[in-house]
Amino acid sequence: MAASTLPLVDFVDRLDGSGPFMVRMAWACAAIAVLGFLPTYWAPLARGSLVASPMVHFHGLSATAWVLLFVVQATLAARGRLERHRALGLAGIAIATAMVLSGWLAAVGSLEAGIARGFEDRARAFAILPFTLMLFFAIVVAAAVANARRPDIHFRLMLVATAAVLAPAIARWVILGAAAVRGVPADLLVPPPMIVTLVPALVTDLLIAVAIVHDIRRRGRPHPAYLVAGGALVLLQVARVPASSSDVWHAVTDWLLRFA
Repeated sequence: MAASTLPLVDFVDRLDGSGPFMVRMAWACAAIAVLGFLPTYWAPLARGSLVASPMVHFHGLSATAWVLLFVVQATLAARGRLERHRALGLAGIAIATAMVLSGWLAAVGSLEAGIARGFEDRARAFAILPFTLMLFFAIVVAAAVANARRPDIHFRLMLVATAAVLAPAIARWVILGAAAVRGVPADLLVPPPMIVTLVPALVTDLLIAVAIVHDIRRRGRPHPAYLVAGGALVLLQVARVPASSSDVWHAVTDWLLRFA
C-alpha cells in the first residue's frame, strides 16, 4: 500500500467502524434542526410574515449552515476523505464562531424584549438557556478541534456539541403545543419556567444515549468522550434551573443588557 494512503486508512480504522452510524446521526441532527424551526422560522420566512432582527436571521443561517456542514463532514470522514474534511474544518470553525456570537447577541435582544413586555423576572431567568448553551457549544467544539487528529474523540465531541444546540429547535414544538392549548399566538406566550427546559433537553440527551448504546454494542463500553461531554451537558441542564433565579445570574443579565 502506498505510504500516502496510510493516513486515510488509519483515520477510517480509528472511527471504530462507526462511519455509517456517524452519517445517520448527523442526518438526524440536521432533520431535527430544520423541522424544529420549520413552523416558527422557515415557513413564516417563506411567506414573508416573519418579523425578526437581522441578528436573528444571521444566527438562524449560521446554525443551519453548521448542521448541514456537520452532515458533509461526517460523510467525508466515513469515506476517508481526510484532506477535504480538514479543509472544510476551517469553515466549520468560522461558522461555529459566527453561530455563538450571533446567538449571544440575539439572546440579548430577546432578553431586552421580554423585559419591555413586562416579564422581567421570567426573561432574565430564561436568558440563562441560550447563553449557557452557546458557551457549552463553544467549549466542546474547541475541544473537538483540539482533538482533530484523534477521530474517535473528535467526532463524538462534535456530535455532543451539535445535539446540545438542538434543544431550541425541539422547544419550538413545545411552545407551539402550549400556545395551541391556551389558544394564543406562540409569540405572545410568557417565557416559560426554567423547569420546562428539561423537556427538550431530554430529547437531545436521548440522541447522545443512542450514540452511547451504539458504542457499547460495537466497543463493549461507552467512549469516555461521551461520558465526559454528555455528563457535563446533563449537569448543565439541571444546574441552570436553580441558577437561573440566583442573584449571580441576575447580575450577569445586568451586564449583558449593556450590549443591547
